[in-house]
Amino acid sequence: MRVLLIGANGYLGRFVADRLLADPAVQLTALGRGDDSDVRFDLASGSPGALTRFLDAVHPGVVINCAGATRGGARELTRHNTVAVATICEALRRSGCGARLVQLGCGAEYGPSQPGSSTAEDAVPRPGGPYGVSKLAATELVLGSGLDAVVLRVFSPAGPGTPAGSPLGRLAEAMRRAMQAGDGELKLGGLGVQRDFVDVRDVARAVHAASLSAAQGVVNIGAGRAVRLRDAAAVLARVAGYGGALHELDQVPVRPSIGHPRTESEHGAPAAYPYPDGCGSWQQADVRTARDRLGWRPRINLEESLADIWMEAACRI
Repeated sequence: MRVLLIGANGYLGRFVADRLLADPAVQLTALGRGDDSDVRFDLASGSPGALTRFLDAVHPGVVINCAGATRGGARELTRHNTVAVATICEALRRSGCGARLVQLGCGAEYGPSQPGSSTAEDAVPRPGGPYGVSKLAATELVLGSGLDAVVLRVFSPAGPGTPAGSPLGRLAEAMRRAMQAGDGELKLGGLGVQRDFVDVRDVARAVHAASLSAAQGVVNIGAGRAVRLRDAAAVLARVAGYGGALHELDQVPVRPSIGHPRTESEHGAPAAYPYPDGCGSWQQADVRTARDRLGWRPRINLEESLADIWMEAACRI
């Protein structure tokens, strides 16, 4: 099976590439913007026609898109998360390769959900920020393309390679600095947020399974269990051997709604939650579809993911 992997050098893409390379039945070609890609191509600025010619030459059976942006303004997010996917869909429609498309979406497409609930694929998406909007638009493009396609909505990925700017990455870095300085207490904010953390290696397994399956539409990929960031911090402290006290800073008030004037103290205040995903205080995936249609279940627990995050943070100078 010849697979074209887009975004192989990204956080998720690296693990997907490793998983595919371990399959002797897969012939992998990586396409991306970096010099270390097999083929250099910028989806945000390249034409569908140019990508079509490449698809016809390589003739992949599966195209996996792990590329995208998680940070930046609305224009940048739209270019890399929506326009890029439009280019892929149009190129696949024009091509004669008949490839299956596996698109990586995200849990931020759903937006905030009711605490205690599990979000299934039939939930009405209400993204709470430009990132979720740009990813939802990409999903709608894929679903309306008429292609043989599946969108994996990945919730909160964790594990090795976790970006230092992510909530778990920031936790690990703050703990590393506290231990290095000999601080007996660590003060952190936003620990009440609850997210569904899923290990990146389990995500890679799901992508591999989706590329071999006949599943179409949207499939949630998560652990199926929301974890409070405060509890994750406690596990990280145990893994790191940090014996100091963890103190939660007072919660920042939620920003006023549209039309409500800001007080002087509210100007310049950070968002109430440490995630830029617009998902409020709670997210938990219903992962029954992944089990039933992909034969996939998460295998790696959060403690192992956190241990790997800490290993990398501890080695940082």
